[in-house]
Amino acid sequence: MKKRIFIFLSCGLLALLLLVAAGVGAAWYWATKPVSMSAEKIDFVIEPGSSVRTIVRELNAAGLSVWEPGFVWMARLSEQDKLIKAGGYEASRGDSPWRLLTRMARGDMSQRQVTLVEGWNMRQIRQALRAHPDVRQTLDGVSDKEIVARLGGTGDSLEGLIFPDTYVFSPGTSDFDLLRRGYKESQSILAEIWAERDPDLPLADPYQLLILASIVEKETGHTQDRDRVAGVFINRLRIGMPLQTDPTVIYGMGEAYDGRIRKRDLQTDTPWNTYTRNGLPPTPIASPGRAALRATVHPEAHKFLYFVSRGNGTSEFATNLADHNRNVSRFILGRTP
Repeated sequence: MKKRIFIFLSCGLLALLLLVAAGVGAAWYWATKPVSMSAEKIDFVIEPGSSVRTIVRELNAAGLSVWEPGFVWMARLSEQDKLIKAGGYEASRGDSPWRLLTRMARGDMSQRQVTLVEGWNMRQIRQALRAHPDVRQTLDGVSDKEIVARLGGTGDSLEGLIFPDTYVFSPGTSDFDLLRRGYKESQSILAEIWAERDPDLPLADPYQLLILASIVEKETGHTQDRDRVAGVFINRLRIGMPLQTDPTVIYGMGEAYDGRIRKRDLQTDTPWNTYTRNGLPPTPIASPGRAALRATVHPEAHKFLYFVSRGNGTSEFATNLADHNRNVSRFILGRTP
């Protein structure tokens, strides 16, 4: 009798071990088998605070076929559920549930980029972020003034405060997070360049540097002219002469600008019209890059007070109005001397 019981128990234990082994093998096969996907590559976003169950449902909604109970238990038993990092990820054909899980636990996020161009204004910057399919939109209906306050800045205008650069980010990053990065970058670079400025510049603080650099950015189509153009504006500020620069007038016109600037536009007063008002406008008119900032703190020393475009991106400079008028006649009106 005892022998029969022993044999029975042994067979039962062996069957149990075989069953467990089969279960482990099946689980490992499932965990390492490529998942079915609706496309070769699929982007998905893990929101902060998401549970494993929410995550696997997000995977399925994105187009990956993942067995929910199996994924949840795999994550919990391996304790990788505690390591999953929020952000954007990319699944590729051939990825298994285990590979997806370990990728999220490592925080191996996919990367995207958005380029904010030197000379863009805030309307253009916000439009670029709004149009990017991988940027999470959180600022619709939020004013620039509100954004400035959230960034910890002062004043009502965000213009010029976002540094133009290429920003790499993971899908699902919010528009505000990208603006915050651009703002911090701008503050850091502005402080660095302000500290190395030439002595006796007619600029009271870094914000005035930002304003003038934004004008230099918009006025220079040729990099070799940048220092000289900056010198013209510095000369004008020193003697109290109006800056008389068209880009500020265009900025003040806002959406009324149709690609042409007329005499009446130059005569219509706005806070940014540097034909009707002396000194700097109240805010930048665009986001200047490093080169424009550096040119503004290290302007070329000369006596020029005027410049006009030659029509090829370069400028012709003059020290007096008579010479300037001749240059305008030649390069703008097409009249030969």
